[in-house]
Amino acid sequence: MTKYVAAIDQSTRDTHCVIFNRSGEMISEHALKHRQLHPEKGWLEHYPLEIWANTQVVIRAALEKAGLEAKDIAAIGLANQRETTLVWDKKTGTPYGNAVVWRDIRTTDICHQLAKDGGQDRFRSQVGLPLATYFSGPKLKWLLDNVGGLRQAAKKGEAVFGNMDSWLMWNLTGGANGGVHLTDVTNASRTMLMNLTTTDWNDEICRVMTIPASMLPEIRPSSDPHIYGYTRSDGPFGGEIPICGVLGSQQAAAVGQACFKPREVKNSYDGSSFMIMNTGEEIIPSEHGLLTTVCYKFGQQPTVYALEGTIAFTGLLVEWLRDNLKLIEEFSDIEELAKTVADNGGVYFVPAFKGLFAPYWRTDARGVVAGLTRFASRGHLARAALEAIAYQTRDVLDAMNADLGMKLVSLKVDGSMTYNELLMQFQADLLGVPVIRPKVTETTALGVAYAAGLAVDFWKNLDEIQQYWTLDKVWEPDLNSNAPTMLYKEWKKAVARTFSWVDET
Repeated sequence: MTKYVAAIDQSTRDTHCVIFNRSGEMISEHALKHRQLHPEKGWLEHYPLEIWANTQVVIRAALEKAGLEAKDIAAIGLANQRETTLVWDKKTGTPYGNAVVWRDIRTTDICHQLAKDGGQDRFRSQVGLPLATYFSGPKLKWLLDNVGGLRQAAKKGEAVFGNMDSWLMWNLTGGANGGVHLTDVTNASRTMLMNLTTTDWNDEICRVMTIPASMLPEIRPSSDPHIYGYTRSDGPFGGEIPICGVLGSQQAAAVGQACFKPREVKNSYDGSSFMIMNTGEEIIPSEHGLLTTVCYKFGQQPTVYALEGTIAFTGLLVEWLRDNLKLIEEFSDIEELAKTVADNGGVYFVPAFKGLFAPYWRTDARGVVAGLTRFASRGHLARAALEAIAYQTRDVLDAMNADLGMKLVSLKVDGSMTYNELLMQFQADLLGVPVIRPKVTETTALGVAYAAGLAVDFWKNLDEIQQYWTLDKVWEPDLNSNAPTMLYKEWKKAVARTFSWVDET
C-alpha cells in the first residue's frame, strides 16, 4: 500500500517538491530557484522551460532523498504562483515567449482602456475582481496583441494558455505527446475570465478582451477523484501516478492551515503576503477593496468561496533593503537591526513600489518613507519596514471585518517571516488578537497534498485532516500597546502620501 503523497509547489521564486506521509509530516523536500527577468521597467518574466527543467530536478531529488519510487506515491498535487501567464504551442511544447508574472504591470494601459466602459469594477459582479494588472486576463490580451503570430495561432487552435499549474500538468502528463490541458477552479478564478457562480468561462468577457475561448484550459475541481491525468513512465517520477489535486498557492495554504470553516483566516508571510478568509458556500461581494474568489472545490461537493487581500511587498521589502540599499547582509539580519531601537522613531515606510494592492488598488501610488528627522537611523528604517508588513495586514483585515460586520478572533500565519519574533509580536499587538503558527509551515505544499490525497482516499475527509493540524506557537497581543491606535493612525497618513504620485494620464 502506498504511503506517501507528493506535492509540487511552484512559486514566484522557486520550485519545490515535498513528500508527505499520512500524518501530514514532511518526509523529504528539494527546491530550486529560477531567474527573475526584468526586460523593461515594471516588467517581470519567468522562463517557462527553466521552470519545467527545475521541476524535473526537484522531483527526482525529493524521491532520491526519501529512497522512494513511483510505486510508493499515491497521488500528486500541484500548487502554483497564480495569475502568472504563459502561452505555448500544443504541438511542439514551445512557449510563445516568457511567462508574464503576476507582479508585472505592463497591462496598465489595457486595464485603463477596459475601465473606460464601466469603471474599475466593470466585471466585478461576475468574477469578483477589479480591473487590475494583477490578473491573467489582461496579461493574456497583452500577449495576443504584442507577440507576432500568436493571435493567428490561437485562432487556429495551435496556441494554448495556462497559468503555471496548466503548464506543469501538461508537461508531466506527456506534453506534446498527449499532455492534458486543464486547470482548477481556484486558478481559473484569478484570470478575470471565470464566472464565480457557475465556475465556467465567461464568453462575454473573453469577447471584450478579444481572447479566443479555444485557448483556455478545461476547468476542474481542486481535488478530483476522476483524475486529471497520469505521469508518464519516462518522466521525472519514473512511473504512472495520478495527478488529482491542484490549488493556487494561497488557496493551498488555506487548506494546509485547515481553514475549512467560514470566517477562518490565514495570512502567508513570504515575499508577498496573502490573507484569505473562508466564506463557505456564500459569495460575498466586497465593498471595501477585497477580492472575492474561490477557496477550493473538492470533488462533487459545493464550491467554497473566500475573501482575499493581497499585499505585493512584504518579504520582498526586506530583500530590497538588503540588495538595493545594502542595509543588511543577510535576510535574517533585519530583526536584530530593528531591535537596536526601541520604536520606529516616527518613521513609516509604505512599499508601494508598483502601486498598492488590497484594499486600495491604486496603480498611481509609489513607495514613500515618511516622518524622517535627523534622529532617524538604520535601525528605525529596519523597524519601519517590518512594521509596514503588519500595517498592510491590518489594512486588509479591517476591510474583511467591514465586509462581514464582525471582528476576527485569531489569525493563522505561515511563511518564512513568521520566524521573525519582533514582526509576529507587533502583528498581534496591532490586531489585538492572537497570532498562531502551526508546526508544519510548508502549508502551501501540505494543502495541495491534502487535495490530491482526498481524491484517492489517502485521507478520508476534512475531519481527518483537521486532526493533523498542530500548533507551534501563539503570540498574544499586548492590550496596552499604542500600535492599534496612534501608530496605525500615522501609518494611514503615510499611505495617503503615496497616492497620485504617478500621473497616469
